[in-house]
Formats: sequence, C-alpha cells, structure tokens
Amino acid sequence: MEKFRSGYVSLTGRPNVGKSTLLNTILGEKISIVTPKPQTTRNRLVGIKTLHDAQIIFIDTPGIHRPKHKLGELIVAEARKAAAEVDIILFMVEPELPGPGDKHIVAMLDDLHKPVFLVINKVDTRKKPQLLPVIDAYSGLYPFREIIPVSALKGDGIDLLLDNIVQYLPEGPKYYPDDIMTDQIERFMAAERVREKVMQQTEEEIPHSAATEVVQWSERKDGVVFIAVNIYVERKGQKGIIIGKDGARLKAIGTAARIEIEQLLGAKVFLELWVKIKKDWRSDSRFLSELGFK
Repeated sequence: MEKFRSGYVSLTGRPNVGKSTLLNTILGEKISIVTPKPQTTRNRLVGIKTLHDAQIIFIDTPGIHRPKHKLGELIVAEARKAAAEVDIILFMVEPELPGPGDKHIVAMLDDLHKPVFLVINKVDTRKKPQLLPVIDAYSGLYPFREIIPVSALKGDGIDLLLDNIVQYLPEGPKYYPDDIMTDQIERFMAAERVREKVMQQTEEEIPHSAATEVVQWSERKDGVVFIAVNIYVERKGQKGIIIGKDGARLKAIGTAARIEIEQLLGAKVFLELWVKIKKDWRSDSRFLSELGFK
C-alpha cells in the first residue's frame, strides 16, 4: 500500500510576494486576506491541504522585513519561528534578481538545515527567457532542493509544486479531518475580513495603522449573527479617513466585509463597526498582547 505522508510547510519571503494568494489558490478557499499592500499578513495562518496520499499543513507567515516598531518586531519573530519549526520551507520570490531583502532571508535559511524550495511567483508577468537569469542568480546563493515557477494568481505550476512537496514530506498521520482547511477560529477570520476592507478602501491613507478586534458575537433567535468589531487607529485624522464623509466610507467597509463574513459563516450577519483611537498602538506591548501578538 502507498504510505501516507504529512507535515508542515512554511511560506516564507518578503512582504507582498504573493504568499497569501498562493495559499488561497492551493486551498481553493479564501482564508488569508489579500491586498496590494505589503505586510498584510500579521498572524501565523494555518491552511490544510488534504490529498489522497498526503496532508500538507501550510503556515502562511508574515513577510520578513526590517521592523520599525514593536508590532514589526513581533511579526518578524513569528515568521522566523515558523520557518524553524516546519519540515519544508517554500522561499517565495518575484521573478526579479535577488535584492538585499531576499539575500537577508537566504542568510537566515542557511542555519535551518532543512529542505528549501525556491518558488518564483508571478511568472505570468515575464517571458520564459527572462526567468533564466533569475534562476541562475538564486542558484548561486543557496542549494535549493527544487526551483518551481508558479503563478499564484492564475494557478499555473500549483500541481507540480504540490507533487514535489509530497515527495519530501515524512511519513505521518492525518492530523485534521478531510473537510478542515484552516485552524483559524471564525472570530479571527471575521476581524481579518474587516481589516482587509479597511486597507482596500483607504488605499495609501491608512497603510498599516489599523487593527481590528471582534468585541461582541451572538446569534439571535432568527438565526442572524450579530458581530461588533472595533477598528483601532493611531490618530484622530485616521479615524476621520475611515469614517469618511457622512460615514460613507465606513458603510462601504462594513458592506463589503459583511458579504464575505456571511459567505464564511453560511448565515445572515448584522455587522456593527466602531472606529477607536489607540495612540501608537503598534508600539504598545500590552495592547499588542491583548490583540493576540505574543
């Protein structure tokens, strides 16, 4: 009989290289928020892909960058910790020659002594001959076990990536039931949907100064789920930007988030949003701990 394989795989790389998009594409379900802005993922997300002969547990880590505040330090520490604990590391890059940030991550990988795949994302934006110098440059930096070009957005190369991952996984049990795709609780995923819509609606005005927290969750007799979410910002001006003229922007954020949360829960949702000022919250260790950052 064919032996079952299972294990943990981290998605590692600079911010905004497409790690969350890749995870969502592999799972066929949106569990990680995606925006054009870097450093979107703040927490370690777990996505589970169950195949007939293997179960791959993906860790979507925050992008590794040079931190500018306490939140940034916790994010980078979480990414490093995840890379050290898994069976395989997917080092995800864009189809460009390695820059200082990529070389910094390669140096970190050198100490881990485990299989590392180079996953070159967004190859749909380049012609094949343009990829050769990129592959050569990265090959000179590290002895990658596999080099796999993919397009996370279009799904190209995903089957090949999964096949290669399975070959390197150790024999092991099925850790999760077949129908489970993530270990994230619904409250966290609802808060993340709201944060995604804040980032999308405010563009460059509120890049990473917003945090979200579910402060109330109850199911009413008619089956409607009532959810209250606080949106924290650092300055009064940011609060005004999120609310918008006559509350129009906050209403748009709430409508877009509610639609996705209803799809997530399979139920009608009444979503209430409150915008609160928490000065310099990204450098407040106690507040970060309350939000779940350890």
